[in-house]
Amino acid sequence: MTNEEEQQFLSSLEKKLWNAADKLRSTLDAAQYKHTVLGLVFLKYVSDSFKIRQDELIAQFTDAENDYYLDPADYGGADSDEYATEIAGELEQRDYYAEVNVFWVPAAARWKFLQDNNKAVIGGAELTLPDGNTKKFSSVGHLIDNALEQIEADNPKLKGVLNKLYTRLQIDQVKLGELIDLVATIPFKHASLNSQDILGHVYEYMLGQFALAEGKKGGQFYTPKSIVTLIVQMLEPFKGRVYDPAMGSGGFFVQSEHFINAHKGRIGDVSIYGQEYNHTTWQLAAMNMAIRGIDFNFGKEPASTYTNNQHPDLRADYVMANPPFNMKEWDTGVSENDPRWKYGTPPSGNANFAWLQHMLYHLAPNGSMGLLLANGSMSSNTNNEGAIRKKLIEEDLVECMVALPGQLFTNTQIPACIWFLTKNKGTRTTAAGRKLRDRKGEVLFIDARNLGYMKDRVLRDFSTDDLSQVTDAFHYWQMGEGYTDVAGLVKSVELAEIQKHDHVLTPGRYVGAAGVEEDSEPFAEKMARLTAQLKGQLEESDRLEAEIKQNLAGLGYEC
Repeated sequence: MTNEEEQQFLSSLEKKLWNAADKLRSTLDAAQYKHTVLGLVFLKYVSDSFKIRQDELIAQFTDAENDYYLDPADYGGADSDEYATEIAGELEQRDYYAEVNVFWVPAAARWKFLQDNNKAVIGGAELTLPDGNTKKFSSVGHLIDNALEQIEADNPKLKGVLNKLYTRLQIDQVKLGELIDLVATIPFKHASLNSQDILGHVYEYMLGQFALAEGKKGGQFYTPKSIVTLIVQMLEPFKGRVYDPAMGSGGFFVQSEHFINAHKGRIGDVSIYGQEYNHTTWQLAAMNMAIRGIDFNFGKEPASTYTNNQHPDLRADYVMANPPFNMKEWDTGVSENDPRWKYGTPPSGNANFAWLQHMLYHLAPNGSMGLLLANGSMSSNTNNEGAIRKKLIEEDLVECMVALPGQLFTNTQIPACIWFLTKNKGTRTTAAGRKLRDRKGEVLFIDARNLGYMKDRVLRDFSTDDLSQVTDAFHYWQMGEGYTDVAGLVKSVELAEIQKHDHVLTPGRYVGAAGVEEDSEPFAEKMARLTAQLKGQLEESDRLEAEIKQNLAGLGYEC
């Protein structure tokens, strides 16, 4: 399969699922139908991943060359009830799923049970559960809520995370049953995409669509995939502790997993830490990790990063975040003497440098961080911001600044940039195996404002080549191999030059304008040529004007 064919396959799924969500708009508001659809997507995802693992195990149990082989001769033959019972029993052993990082799904929460019974419980019915017990269900919503309760009971990390709201939904139960049947049509057998690729893509797509549907409120926790990809590719989080103090739905963690898998690393080598204030978003992030089998620590509860730090002792190897831009009145209950404000107390009217210093505080001695902020953070001198930025520069913490093009976000037109900082610009080898040179006293500026393409009339996106252009420049510069300044795009600058610019970090100040090809034609010769060309054009204009007048006169018009 080509990438184009894969994209067509995924696009058809996107359309189908978004149409399903659209059917609920008449009875539910955006926040409700988001959880209604995503909850079912979650159940379908974990169920299908579980079923795929079951099919693998059955093949292994019946393969004489496999270590898990169950010899039919020991159980009365391949067609005996004893042999079937033995295989069925083995399929319910959790260890088989845990060893390949597949999420455990209790029998009453599996998609087949929901689909087989969703019509039967409309109006209420008593069902026989997979364990042989019976239970009365009042509605389709009750059937779904029961599945989520079963999952929570068997997966303590999801306690309080899943939205068991279906029983309370003011929605036609027949329509909810139809939605189950529609979600059931998501195909998982594909030549080059596995189930995780497929539904993971759908999940991320729908988060983005809900962000658009809900406007600014929804978009606060959805970072465009291209920006997340850029930051992850530049930092290369192969091994160690990864932290996002404003994690939203967990996009940085998901992209880190994609990066690790693409480079043949092991997701088990990375520890995930996050924090989120919004309870709904905190739930989405936990679900996002669970469907991928990623272990995580998001703290005991959703909480403010400023007043209720969930990871006070964490020192992370990689810190990545897209916090709310220019957040006001963030410091209620925060002490001016907070140990995080090592480089100056951030102003009450803007949290940009509070986020930045919080991330630095949690950064390990050899750690690196990428932070998305509004462009004003690069030049503002308001209320101590300039003094903080100056100290960060003088302490040699700033490694790279990237100016981004406009129209990348679904919910804001505020121009944005990415700060890359590190506590160690000295020679060392990264977890990705890169041998970094001594970069002390240098900062790399990248002006990416002219990169990207319009994916539709509203939103801009980065192509793979755009991402590589920025990422390669950064890595080549770090290693000191193959790097050269490119006018209008990238320049390596020493601290002395930044000081001359009053510690302003706007890339456009340093990279200059794109080079114009030198004109090799001597000026006198060029002037003579252009004058002769103009004379010829004027003469031709006079000839055509005379011809037009003659033709009009022939038609009886006076000129």
